[in-house]
Amino acid sequence: MRVVLQRVARAEVRVDGVATGRIDRGICLFVGVHRDDTAAQADFLADKCLDLRIFPTEAGGPGDLSVRDIGGGVLVISQFTLHGDTRKGRRPDFTAAAPPEPARKLYEHFCERIAASGLPTGAGVFGAMMLVDLINDGPFTLLLER
Repeated sequence: MRVVLQRVARAEVRVDGVATGRIDRGICLFVGVHRDDTAAQADFLADKCLDLRIFPTEAGGPGDLSVRDIGGGVLVISQFTLHGDTRKGRRPDFTAAAPPEPARKLYEHFCERIAASGLPTGAGVFGAMMLVDLINDGPFTLLLER
């Protein structure tokens, strides 16, 4: 499983012109499910995202606080393209990405784990074409894998 985490000032996802998720200060998580991923990996990464100390206690200061600590929001977006292999040719190979139904189950499991934190949470729609609007705070972007 791969997660691209972006610390955001705000973020919103829209499907067919309708907002399906919106947060203020917090993290936006783009989640790609690999064909061999498990619920244990999803749990580990969800908890890791919630507990990473990436928010400063003061402007420009070090990252001492997690999204849990600041009571921030979490927006989760499914993104199978995170498992695109571009090492050969000019067309990405997506065979490492999980098939739709197993991927949907793990994505929903990940979202449930995030929502169980009690933080303001939003999500995209699995498999839909989405428009994601965000203001990256920093910019601050991490790639997490398990």
